[in-house]
Amino acid sequence: MKPGSTRYDVAVVGAGVFGAWTAWHLQQAGPRVVLLDQYGPASSRASSGGDTRVIRMSYGPDGIYTRMSQQSLQAWRRFFARIERPELFRQTGVLWMASEGATAARQSIGQLEAAGVRHEVLATDELARRYPQIVVPAGGWAIYEPESGGLMARRAVQAVVADATRSGVRLQLDRVMPPRGEGRLDAITTAAGESISAGSYVFACGPWLGGVLPEVLAGRIFPTRQEVYYFGVPAGEARFAEGTMPIWMDFADQYYGFGDLDARGFKVAHDAHGPAIDPDTADRAPTRAGVEQAQKFLALRFPALAGAPLVAAEVCQYENSSNGDFIIDRHPGFDNVWIAGGGSGHGFKHGPAVGERVAGHVLEGGPVEPRFSLASKQAVQKREVH
Repeated sequence: MKPGSTRYDVAVVGAGVFGAWTAWHLQQAGPRVVLLDQYGPASSRASSGGDTRVIRMSYGPDGIYTRMSQQSLQAWRRFFARIERPELFRQTGVLWMASEGATAARQSIGQLEAAGVRHEVLATDELARRYPQIVVPAGGWAIYEPESGGLMARRAVQAVVADATRSGVRLQLDRVMPPRGEGRLDAITTAAGESISAGSYVFACGPWLGGVLPEVLAGRIFPTRQEVYYFGVPAGEARFAEGTMPIWMDFADQYYGFGDLDARGFKVAHDAHGPAIDPDTADRAPTRAGVEQAQKFLALRFPALAGAPLVAAEVCQYENSSNGDFIIDRHPGFDNVWIAGGGSGHGFKHGPAVGERVAGHVLEGGPVEPRFSLASKQAVQKREVH
């Protein structure tokens, strides 16, 4: 450590949603915190970048995520109210459209009831009556969560970071090199050659985790390329507007999307894992094949949008663990280093709950949730969480 430099209580590496909320919760508890990111909070290369993310409580049999979503929605809303940015959450409602034999959707109902989450189960006729802009196949039904909706992702993370820095967290833009040694980590080194010393460290690097912690996570973090499309809504068409069209999910066809929020266009994204991606260098232009596949889906399920033009697109990435469960665990080689990652395409909504959990581990230790342990993650993908 250079003469006169600051020693921090905690250094958090990565200013995506997990790192941002971890730094925020740590600062609330009193430690001196530095938050580092190579590109800046929720950059376009990060898994937390992009305009919008879904927050919903339905998770099939995975009640742990139902409860964490419920906790996080309350935290997001409190935070936005306190900073006077209520527009960063849109209570559109969320509609999980299911087929007749959809076991996971049926299992969600029990978990929602156990957690006290408001919801409706819409049978085929009621679903078609309420949402005539959607083609409901024979036997189709849905779960509707009226209190769920959309988070304005990039702006939300940047708001958390801004609030944390106003309260004393130091934000530093620099790339952190892989740590060396074992036992106890004394300092991390940046690409600029600076040594940063802290009592504890959290690595929340998203798709970069495998490169920053190669001995532990190389081959166990799978970044995939995910295309997001925005299609133009016909002039004067109000059925796809905010307040009329809920956020929707169709896991049978592996698509989900938003209505026309902020006149951005009708959002459609394919939830199936795409090809591997390098988040630093990837070409983020959409593929013609992906656009055409999405247009075919639109024509079948939202026929008023058949032939709708592509008006915008994003290419982001999922940062997948082997099974879709998060990674929240102590580094096996350093007793003062924690890892938070494996968002796996569904993690954004859980940022407040993950940050609180990680901060608690850093400050108090304690056993990790077995599902979030490194030991539960393999080198072969077998997705189990949606």
